[in-house]
Amino acid sequence: MTNERVLIVEDEENERTGLAELVHTWGYRTETARDGLEALEKVMAWSPGIVVTDLKMPRMNGMELLERISEQPEAIAVVLLTAQGSIDTAVDAMKLGAYDFLTKPVDPARLRNILTNASRQRGTERELEVTRRKLRDTGILGPLVGSSKRMQEIFSLVEMVAPSSASVLITGESGTGKELLARTIHDLSPRKSKPFVAINCSAIPETLIESEIFGHEKGAFTGALERRSGVFELAESGTILLDEIGEMPIGTQAKLLRVLEDRKLRRLGSKVETEVDVRVLAATNKVPETAVSAGQLRNDLYYRLNVFNIHMPALREHKEDVPQLAESLLADMNVKHGRKVSALSDSVLQQFLAYSWPGNVREMRNTLERAVIVCTGSVIEPKHLPPNFGTGLPTHVDSMDEPNVVRLGVGTTVGEAERQLIMKTLESTNNNKTRAAEILGISLKTLHNKLKEYSSGLNAESMAGTQ
Repeated sequence: MTNERVLIVEDEENERTGLAELVHTWGYRTETARDGLEALEKVMAWSPGIVVTDLKMPRMNGMELLERISEQPEAIAVVLLTAQGSIDTAVDAMKLGAYDFLTKPVDPARLRNILTNASRQRGTERELEVTRRKLRDTGILGPLVGSSKRMQEIFSLVEMVAPSSASVLITGESGTGKELLARTIHDLSPRKSKPFVAINCSAIPETLIESEIFGHEKGAFTGALERRSGVFELAESGTILLDEIGEMPIGTQAKLLRVLEDRKLRRLGSKVETEVDVRVLAATNKVPETAVSAGQLRNDLYYRLNVFNIHMPALREHKEDVPQLAESLLADMNVKHGRKVSALSDSVLQQFLAYSWPGNVREMRNTLERAVIVCTGSVIEPKHLPPNFGTGLPTHVDSMDEPNVVRLGVGTTVGEAERQLIMKTLESTNNNKTRAAEILGISLKTLHNKLKEYSSGLNAESMAGTQ
């Protein structure tokens, strides 16, 4: 049972009464209003925690009511009821601060889930107030670190969006911390006690990605030896992060869009639809508008995911956070490796501040992890950093055997230059394709496609040589 107050706003009397009675049976205290104007009076006099309102009403509609409620000093979760043809309007309402929306006729199970999550929001917001004080004092939000203006703006966006169920599209270069940001949103939401599941769309073969996302039945395809749940079912009542969403096949994007709109999915090989209650976050290192123009990302899916957009800046764009970030990462590495490295030397800190960090925070983490492992004292010195760190060039440029140098003669084609750069980067990472893709600033899928292309070219040359 709960003491949460729920105001039902609906101009149709039978629907209004029926909804109020249903919600009351779940333990909520309920009141009703016939339109937006009456609802505003009830909001002022009765102080509900949740308002469930129809979108189309006389005198004052649901959108106008939402705007007026957003002006109130107390946070109120607004749930919109809308017809199928008004989903675009409901998405706009999410951008204005609506907690969630339901299509008519109302699905009782879905409504109950929304009310359960929304009723937890007040407790979450109290926790957020503690977090805000911590932010002002320390510049830390969960695993995210930064006192710069750029990071503080991101923290403010996270505070605003975390308690809702709105989709968030996270953009930014590889290594900027997009997954950490997604996890922080989850941890500050009413879903924090439920699963957080992240998948990288570029790392899953195209033939398997639908099974990974939606699940499959036994015998659905060759090799499907047993029934398997996809990430939507694994994350039930929690949060999913679809990383590198622009690498998802277009056909799968269409199916994903249907799941987002209907809140139902069908496993591969199944004739039965399963209800799902999952918040979806997405991330990409591409410019999403460019991906849409190039046909890599469906426009309607982009619109549905991009209710809120949070852009993670490259580390070179907020270098003032480097000292605090290095301190935080050092603390993590000390715990991980059982060391007691306390600080960076002044010369190392100056190198860190001067460096452009093309691999962003992930590169700094890897650099510091190596330094902590090789450091025998308490302070990291230049000798503990990787060879040639921060120079952009090898120490001895005259050496023809320098392993980290690509030498190109005048007249080398762009394609050949690209091939040599990719192969040399793979060599420097001991054929670690994930790391090589990060260094090159391309997706893992793109790297695999390039290598396949080079392999096909070699085979063609070999065949030509035998003719």
